[in-house]
Amino acid sequence: MGRITTTLFVTNRIDQANAAQGIITPESVRSITLSDVLVDTGATTLCLPKETIVSLGLALLKEVDVETASGIGKARIFQDAKISLLSREGTFECLELPGGSSPLLGVIPLEALGIELDLKNQKLEPLPISPTQTYLTIL
Repeated sequence: MGRITTTLFVTNRIDQANAAQGIITPESVRSITLSDVLVDTGATTLCLPKETIVSLGLALLKEVDVETASGIGKARIFQDAKISLLSREGTFECLELPGGSSPLLGVIPLEALGIELDLKNQKLEPLPISPTQTYLTIL
């Protein structure tokens, strides 16, 4: 198995909506560029360190039970993290990691954005989306 890392741009979606409505200035929108984000198919969702969540000002959604290498424990889920990756964007929940942890990109955002892993070449590849071929399906 290869190890894939990527650069991820994360924005507070609520800030972005407030800026669009003139409630705050566009310069007030909180965002961050994260480099060396580990693409982890063992992770379900976007996982961000506590410091990153605080910096972005994301709102708490709920507390959940999660399974980790050390057993089942509690974790907090935050909402409205908009990510940009390979010219694709989506808004997702994110799980809070303990302080000092590195961010992880799990399978749900990857699937929703139509991005697959190329383990042989250790990179991410966008799936096709065009009038003749698309990864999006409605069955």
